[in-house]
Amino acid sequence: MIELKNLNFIKLNRDGAKILVDWAASEGWNPGKDDFDVFWKTDPDGFYGFYFDDQLIAGGTIISYNDEYGFMGLFIVHPDYRGIGIGKKLWHLRKNLLIKRLKNGATIGMDGVIEMQPFYEKGGFHIAFRDERYECVGQNALISNSISTIQLNDFDNILHYDIKCFGFKRLAFLKNWLNIPNSKSFKYMESSNLKGYAVIRKVHSGYKIGPLFADNTEIAEELFKACLKNAIGKLVYIDIPVINKGAVNLVKKYNAKYIFECARMYYGQNPKTATDKVYGITTFELG
Repeated sequence: MIELKNLNFIKLNRDGAKILVDWAASEGWNPGKDDFDVFWKTDPDGFYGFYFDDQLIAGGTIISYNDEYGFMGLFIVHPDYRGIGIGKKLWHLRKNLLIKRLKNGATIGMDGVIEMQPFYEKGGFHIAFRDERYECVGQNALISNSISTIQLNDFDNILHYDIKCFGFKRLAFLKNWLNIPNSKSFKYMESSNLKGYAVIRKVHSGYKIGPLFADNTEIAEELFKACLKNAIGKLVYIDIPVINKGAVNLVKKYNAKYIFECARMYYGQNPKTATDKVYGITTFELG
């Protein structure tokens, strides 16, 4: 029988962090096989877990974005060690450590599954909005001439737009996410002005769109179609904030099937984000 006092709470090295992403795939969370490298490069100091007898048995992320915003994700306890309080202890240790990593009063975000939301609320988080995952099939479509692939010299404009939608600057993450293998990234330009962008990448099963940020539903649909055209005949997934009714209408228009839901939860004040521009969340793992 494991005694909680005998667990070692330590920062994970690259190999340990990779195990968490592998566990996420086995749990059906459907990450991409290349996601890990981006996660690691974003904040290599943001992975922690419990070891028992030199074996990783639980872990999660405590990502810091410039010490201004934190995000907790990839929270997994190995199936052999569930139901004995390990997850509860690990979650509180991670939250307290992340608070110390951030500036005083900084907000922490996470996406909580339904059954865990009461626990997270007791830990000081509150629900901002629900996220729903939808599944559809990639298809050919006529794409607006305003759509093109993102190029290296677009990065500054993409970063500026992303800050409005995400709420904080995520320079390291975005540089790598836009160039993740087995992916395509698209922008929508109007009179030399960026009006939205989207990324679709290969994941464990099918493809996943994220983010999908746009000024309005018409632009979001053009970006959505560009992504679907990149995965013709393949399963495509997108996580939408249901607070954005345009996003809800978009997935309904394409007969997407509801898969499951989480809730975006915050510890502290809600970030100043343009949720009306968020048609697809980037990841449940890093925000």
